[in-house]
Amino acid sequence: MTRAPKRAWWLAVPALLVLGTFVLFPLVSVVRYATWDWSGLSAPTPAGTGNFRRLLTDAELRRSLRATFLFALLMLPTFLWLSRTIAVAIDGLRGERFIKALLFLPGLITVGGSAIAWYSLYNPDYGLLLELTGVSLPWTTEPWAGLLYVVLFALWQSTGYGVLVVSAALKGVPVQVKEAARIDGASDAQVQRLIVNPLLRPTLLFLVVIGTVLTIQSYTAVFLLTKGAPFGSTRVVGYYLYETAFERLQLGYGAALTVLVLVLTLIIAALQARILLARNRA
Repeated sequence: MTRAPKRAWWLAVPALLVLGTFVLFPLVSVVRYATWDWSGLSAPTPAGTGNFRRLLTDAELRRSLRATFLFALLMLPTFLWLSRTIAVAIDGLRGERFIKALLFLPGLITVGGSAIAWYSLYNPDYGLLLELTGVSLPWTTEPWAGLLYVVLFALWQSTGYGVLVVSAALKGVPVQVKEAARIDGASDAQVQRLIVNPLLRPTLLFLVVIGTVLTIQSYTAVFLLTKGAPFGSTRVVGYYLYETAFERLQLGYGAALTVLVLVLTLIIAALQARILLARNRA
């Protein structure tokens, strides 16, 4: 081995130490904890594959997966549509930078502060919306309203980021290509459909994968706004994991749920990437 590769390996050592300490070691530890029956207050006892077998028969887990699926079904397509539509609509406008900054602002506010604001605005008993308009969203009593409430909060926080990403991709579309298409007789709609949309596919793929990961791992908004209510309609798998591990003190089973979430995230993200890349090649 020459001196240059040796030096490169030594330069990589700090990054490898950080990766091993904060990524690989916790990951291996979670898998190990998943084989224990452990409350965190007493010594763990070996459970073998018992926690993983329990995943197959857990009715509460199935309900939380259903809630997560409904949340993703409402959240992800709307997030992608809003990100692309708004980015295209404001592209080239004089106030484009100001609009993007305004849209991105909710993402800069802490989730806790945002949750307090939303709770004060949309509380169905004494919220500001009720006081001003007499209309309220019954998210504390109606399952559909509770799920919609969390979805709207997530969209409010994340749409600005999606708009920024799509807007950056739009800036990379060559103006000459669009002008040449218009000279050849293409309408604005045809330019968007046949030129801009295919060039935006890698960006939309990125947003799909990121959005899917965040949807599956969603927890904070549910914890702060609804705590899984009403009637478990917003009890997504991330919140069920927290509830199992830290409220019921079933840390071993919580670790098994963590492994499940990790595997589901990897599988779904890989499938989405494969499908979208196949469409891109076609």
